[in-house]
Amino acid sequence: MKIGFAGTPEFARHALEALIRHGRAGEQPIDMAVVLTQPDRAAGRGMQLAASPVKSFAREHDIPVLQPRGLRLDGRWADDAQATQVQLTALGLDVLVVAAYGLILPKWILELPRFGCLNIHGSLLPRWRGAAPIQRAIEAGDNTTGITIMQMDDGLDTGDMLLVDSLPIHDDETAQSLHDRLAVMGGDLIIKALDDLAAQRLRATPQDTSQATYAAKLLKAEAALDWTQPAEVLARRVRAFNPFPGTTANLPGVPEPVKIWEAAALPSSADMIPGSVVACEPTGIDVATSKGLLRLLTLQKPGGKRQAVSVFLQSTPALSVSQ
Repeated sequence: MKIGFAGTPEFARHALEALIRHGRAGEQPIDMAVVLTQPDRAAGRGMQLAASPVKSFAREHDIPVLQPRGLRLDGRWADDAQATQVQLTALGLDVLVVAAYGLILPKWILELPRFGCLNIHGSLLPRWRGAAPIQRAIEAGDNTTGITIMQMDDGLDTGDMLLVDSLPIHDDETAQSLHDRLAVMGGDLIIKALDDLAAQRLRATPQDTSQATYAAKLLKAEAALDWTQPAEVLARRVRAFNPFPGTTANLPGVPEPVKIWEAAALPSSADMIPGSVVACEPTGIDVATSKGLLRLLTLQKPGGKRQAVSVFLQSTPALSVSQ
């Protein structure tokens, strides 16, 4: 099969690696004809242009890379889109595998490959359609998530489901740890989907639109913890937003908000003002919420490094129990 791949971040790199590995060792030959990925972005303190994980991996394996700034033939980057259309059409792709690419695929590209475009989506569709399914599943307190291989259409993650696999969300799961597990699962499942496609075993199942939920894009504005929410809700948010955008909190006696990287919800029957510090111990800083206590375990001052609470307290003498 002649395959194209569209993806950008580390999640997508895992899938590309699985495809290349399978193409060399699998029963079904794979011709990885082209990779589409986002243009290089400025990154790091020096703001130097950096290639995406997918581009770096593709270059290491001598796969042609295209980086159009846009794909709409009538949009701002129409010249890029038209050049990409010519190049992809000439390849005669059987299928385009898509994983966290970052650009909306217009109709012309959805219809270009012989078998269309297959998307690796990090949720159990139709739950958590959208940009941040991994984080929103943790934030909502879901017990289970997974990977859906979907036949793409022109809607937002609305296409027919082709294959689904699930895994449990652990109680201490962060977005990073869940991302890593789902990335591996996604690579395995797209291989199975392509094998089934080649053997004409792949069957499409329409999504139940009435069960759909939306995973909104993560915003830095969501980082601030609201102490008027229950401790359990805040603890889930800390895990869901680790590593991006992180969560921040204002603590009495500390002039700037600090980042909270690890926290745990504790029960409490006491009636306390939300945001008040109930305990400052090497084992944790306990802060009152609308329901229960949030124990802060790993923190980071602006410009500093992540610190266990015991180390943080040594350098923060002004922080004390609220009176």
